[in-house]
Amino acid sequence: MVTTAGRPVVDIGESEATDGEPPVVWSRAGEEARRAVGAAGEQALLRLLREGGVPHVRHVAAESDAYGYDIQAARFASERAHIEVKSTTDPTRLVIHLTRHEYEVMAKDDCWCLAAVLVGSDGRPLNVATVDRAWLRSSVPADQSGHGRWESVRLEVPGHAVTAGLCTDVWRLLPEALLPLCPVWHGACGRQMGSGQH
Repeated sequence: MVTTAGRPVVDIGESEATDGEPPVVWSRAGEEARRAVGAAGEQALLRLLREGGVPHVRHVAAESDAYGYDIQAARFASERAHIEVKSTTDPTRLVIHLTRHEYEVMAKDDCWCLAAVLVGSDGRPLNVATVDRAWLRSSVPADQSGHGRWESVRLEVPGHAVTAGLCTDVWRLLPEALLPLCPVWHGACGRQMGSGQH
């Protein structure tokens, strides 16, 4: 049983596997830690955008989840970005959880982009990258019938689907000088790759 927010009604602790099934592990502390990493990634990206001279930056996730992205950024009406932020502390692989709502907003909104932020233990960004929209479209599951549909998907993003920095199809949101240098996620990200991208 889960709450309307999708969380288990009761805490599920570590337990022994039964009948060959792996144990389901959930804890309030683990959930709070994941939320803290997510919030740190959003705050770090907000700071980087403002330091990068983007004049209009708004943290819409603080207002509502209904937007389907976390940050609005704009220099001009023709150069807008609706940024969904996925944060992690793991430099070895990029695993994201995408909701159906985020995906549907991406499918309709040309300004939508997905930023991956590697967060350090101090909450600072160690790396920022953009996940390829075409790869996202090709990787989500297909609904099999009208009797059910996916609501959330876990995706392990390969290095070829990640571009260093934060960019949309129209503009590069972060100047290269602001990008962290830590190479991560199969070596796909790092300043050395940024100059030839977008």
